[in-house]
Order: sequence, then structure tokens, then C-alpha cells
Amino acid sequence: MSKKAIIVGASSGIGKALAIVLAEQGYKVGITGRRGGMLEEIKALYPNAIIPRVSDATQPEAVKDLDSLVATLGGLDLLVISAGMGILNKTLDYTIENATNQLNVVAFTKMVNWGVHFFETQGHGHLANISSVASRRGGRLTPSYNASKAYQSNYFEGVRQRFYKLKLPIHTTDIRPGFVDTAMAQGSGIFWMAPKEKAAKQIYNAIKRKKPVVYVTKRWALIAFIFSNLPKWMHKRM
Repeated sequence: MSKKAIIVGASSGIGKALAIVLAEQGYKVGITGRRGGMLEEIKALYPNAIIPRVSDATQPEAVKDLDSLVATLGGLDLLVISAGMGILNKTLDYTIENATNQLNVVAFTKMVNWGVHFFETQGHGHLANISSVASRRGGRLTPSYNASKAYQSNYFEGVRQRFYKLKLPIHTTDIRPGFVDTAMAQGSGIFWMAPKEKAAKQIYNAIKRKKPVVYVTKRWALIAFIFSNLPKWMHKRM
């Protein structure tokens, strides 16, 4: 029997690439996003493996959409949160900060909370989230993005601890990408830019191995270490 997965935020970028990898690996995959046409294009690639559902993670009915997808899939083994946004905000426009937090913090918490209760009731499962290397420190150009990704990583750490204390075989994977060739990667001269397909394969392997934390691509673990240990006096001058 094939495994079942749901990817929240799979109409493009890493979510789309991961949906394709999972379908190729024999998963039955439910995908959500706001852009129905793009979801249908992904379904056309693997019509027997992919089930699209138009859903906005920031809306109250989003959890009902997850319930509906689980019923259609016939179960759930893996929930991946890939919905997120990050916009360069040099002027510190509050509308950008608020929109980022509504998706990366409020909607994220709602999706993960649903997954925690679903898997605890079921007794097993796997939660994964696309956070970021940016979660390691604050950033002057994207303050809400960096802060929201730090929230996600810390939230996942708390959930991981919860599952351990409950002695349940439920796994979590905090996926921390560096630069991946998606619409979210803004600016010129970006270094170590990874193709979406390469990132998705590394994410799949990390999920398969049930790794609690993974940097994508792997070389970004070095940047994360340096970034995390950079002295405050040096960091504020960046």
C-alpha cells in the first residue's frame, strides 16, 4: 500500500518539486495552494498519484481542507508545511511584516497544531516544515521573515520534545534551506543557489531517514554554524 502525504503550499517552488519527488517514490500526494490552475498542472504530471485542493492556509477553513484531503487519500503518513513568504522590506512596511507573520506564524501554527493532534490520535506519523537558514539570526532586510522562521524552528523543537515525552513514533523534520532557485530568492549575485529539484531530493532523503534537522543543500550547515556563532558586534554591522 502506498504511503500518503499532504504538502501545504505546493503550487510552486520547493513544495511543487517535493510533490513530484514523492509521487515518483510511490506516494499518494495531496497538494494545497491558492492557485488552482498551477495545482492542476502538477496533477497532470502524475494524475494517479496527485490530488489537488485549492486552499488558503491563512483562512479558517484550511483545516477542514486538510480533513477532506485525508479522507480522499485514505489516510496520512506525512504532512509537509511548505507555505511561506519572505519579501525584502527595506522600508519596514508594516503591511509586509504583518502578511509575513500571518502566514509564517499564525497559519503555520494552525497547520502544525492540526498535524500534531491528527498524528497523536493516529499513533504515528511524520511532520516536516520548510523553515530556513535565516532562522539562525535576525536580518535587517527581512526582519519578520527571519524572526518567523526562528519561531518555526523553535516550535518544531517543542513538538519534537512533546512526542518524545509521550513515547509516540511521530517524527519531525525541520528543513532549513539556504538559497533555492524559487520566486522567493530575490536579488542578484546570489551564491550557492540550488535547483529546486536538487533541494527536493535532499529533503526527501532527510524525511526518509527521519532526520530531525537538515540543511539544504548540505553545505549550508557551515553557513548556519558561522552565522549562529557570529559575535553580536560583527553581526550588527552586516
